[in-house]
Amino acid sequence: MEETEFNTLAGATLARIEQALDACTVGIDYELQAGGVLELEFGDGSKIIINRHAAAREIWVAARAGGFHFRHENGRWIGTRDGVELFTVLERLASEQAGERIALA
Repeated sequence: MEETEFNTLAGATLARIEQALDACTVGIDYELQAGGVLELEFGDGSKIIINRHAAAREIWVAARAGGFHFRHENGRWIGTRDGVELFTVLERLASEQAGERIALA
């Protein structure tokens, strides 16, 4: 995948995450920073950082539970270790850190 295509896909995915957070009823503060870094902050001060890693052509997620890498395959971002889709993992991680169920899809 070319870098331009990666940046387009990753940017659209970060925008989709932002839209899901806008619709979320749980209070999560978030900010899209320069360079395609989306930072989510929870009530307890913990954070989830989502960023695009152009060199690897992956989206990386850092959370209290650890680090996760996702590669674009067949129209979805798939975890490189476990094959789980990005939004599924984000819902699980955000729910754990918020202490209540969070739906992002």
